[in-house]
Amino acid sequence: MSAVSVEEQLELLTRGVVDLHEKADLAERLRSGRPLKIKTGFDPTRPDLHVGHTVLMQKMRQFQELGHHVVFLIGDFTAMVGDPTGQNDSRPRLTREQVLDSAETYKAQAFKVLDPKLTEVRYNSEWLGKLSLDQVIELAAKRTVARTMERRDFRDRYEQNKDIYLHEFLYPLLQGYDSVALESDVEIGGTDQLFNLMVGRDLMKHYGKQPQIVITTPILEGIDARIENGKVVGKKMSKSADNYIGVTEAPIEMFRKCMQIDDSVIWRFYDLLSGRGNLEIETIRAESGPLEAKKLFAEELIARFHDAAAASTARQEFDSTYLKDGVPDDVPEHELSTDGAALSLGKALSEAGLVKSTSEGRRMIEQGGVEVDGERVTDVKHLLQRGARYLLRVGSKKRRFAYVQVKG
Repeated sequence: MSAVSVEEQLELLTRGVVDLHEKADLAERLRSGRPLKIKTGFDPTRPDLHVGHTVLMQKMRQFQELGHHVVFLIGDFTAMVGDPTGQNDSRPRLTREQVLDSAETYKAQAFKVLDPKLTEVRYNSEWLGKLSLDQVIELAAKRTVARTMERRDFRDRYEQNKDIYLHEFLYPLLQGYDSVALESDVEIGGTDQLFNLMVGRDLMKHYGKQPQIVITTPILEGIDARIENGKVVGKKMSKSADNYIGVTEAPIEMFRKCMQIDDSVIWRFYDLLSGRGNLEIETIRAESGPLEAKKLFAEELIARFHDAAAASTARQEFDSTYLKDGVPDDVPEHELSTDGAALSLGKALSEAGLVKSTSEGRRMIEQGGVEVDGERVTDVKHLLQRGARYLLRVGSKKRRFAYVQVKG
């Protein structure tokens, strides 16, 4: 075990967490001096992990570095049921073949963050696949429908007269039973998993086990998020929303996606993903513009999931390919409004002050004198989607730039 004091362990392990049930219990178990069993489950519903998954993996790694035992639980059984968390409709059910294919990629990619020597990989089909009908009924008898309907997603679907299938009611119980089977000391999950994690804590009491400590970490929003009125607005990072940075993506693709992050939220990405100390981040914030801050963040991320050489090459390639001869540090920012789902590029050029009129903007587009995020656009019908941020460039010899954020 680590020679780090209990107080120091507590300070590190609770840093950046959102929910902790219960801190006193965690302190008591740390004082026991034994390695704690840390459980985190991932349902492999889609192949490949994205950097949003690594927020809680970094917390798992902290436990590892302090000498605790981490169980990376692959929910191959629960993935076939489908987690209803945050869903307005029932998830489509997956085949076992689909789940196992995704599970293989999860294992390989998880070790980009976790220490493979200190990680135990388990599959919840080991015990859930062996439950008899009697045992399933016994499990279901430990939770009431009223308590289950406390979930906001279930309640919303019920009030909207949308279907809720019986197998979806079982999902929190099955995830909770994982904790019973593993006898975990701590379970870590995103804030959207708090209900399921607390069900696990309750079930452990019902089965005569010491209830697990529950820790939740923040949910990372996608690269299309922004801050409005002091709050982060946007969907959580996911492949289905196409707003993710994959941990196995090519370095230049990772760099390009990092550069799409809105200036207003880049510091949240630093807070949740950067390994830099607070003082270093504050120095970057004080001395660098948003463009340079995003480049530094992109380099750090690529170095972590590839290597430093790949990060350096990606930056050079981005500067030469996407930014051509570079972009000034003082590029103006504009918030543009639209009543529809998108805004025409010609109108955006006019409203951002890059051309005198929409018609002039269209002529510039037709003549090949306009770039959007480093790509030349010649279609006068090109649309900028609401909720997204773009770098616009007009002209070749005398270039003019503007960042635009399209809002409703």
